[in-house]
Amino acid sequence: MGALQSAAGQPGYVDLAEKTGFSFEQIQVLHKRFKQLSHNEETLRRDHFSGIPDLACNPIRAQIIEAFFDRRNYHQNGEGMVQEIGFEEFLVVMSHFRPPSLHMTEEQRENVRREKLRFLFNMHDTDNDGTITLEEYRHVVEELLSRSGALGKETAKSIADAAMLEVASISMGHMEPDEFYEGITFEHFLKLLNGFEIESKMNIRFLNMDTSTLCK
Repeated sequence: MGALQSAAGQPGYVDLAEKTGFSFEQIQVLHKRFKQLSHNEETLRRDHFSGIPDLACNPIRAQIIEAFFDRRNYHQNGEGMVQEIGFEEFLVVMSHFRPPSLHMTEEQRENVRREKLRFLFNMHDTDNDGTITLEEYRHVVEELLSRSGALGKETAKSIADAAMLEVASISMGHMEPDEFYEGITFEHFLKLLNGFEIESKMNIRFLNMDTSTLCK
């Protein structure tokens, strides 16, 4: 927590900026949001998220909240869930919703895309078994299409349903009669979403803040 007491430009903020890609100014803004959410406590719990109006109507509200308490999302190769988080963990998870910088190289942009897809995969792989179900995949596709703004909700749902059926027919079509379908792995998930532009679509709104604007 000591890093959070330092002023912008001090080593603590430098470390957080390097880990997340946020500027010092953005870190200060997010720290204010963190304090608002936690009611000036040093840590956040799940119940702190329950009263956020902008999250109340989000169809994947539960997954978004759980993502903040999932050790897999802290860039530390951890596993399991925690009961409360400090500002650093909050900031790292928020960085997954941040659009890529306009000045990134192609390689950096690809790494960001992979990290975002891993984060998205983890949100639906709730039992941490390395796979998601066909229904969960359908939900991911529908959510990404809905956020594009170019398609209506019903159209996005229809396309998502078709995408799920296509994956099912391809996957199960190569199975022996006695084989059990174990679900979609992350590598398969990467290939399936190869044509989706997700970098600018993964954003959330709460406390009058839109993560799609947190780009430098």
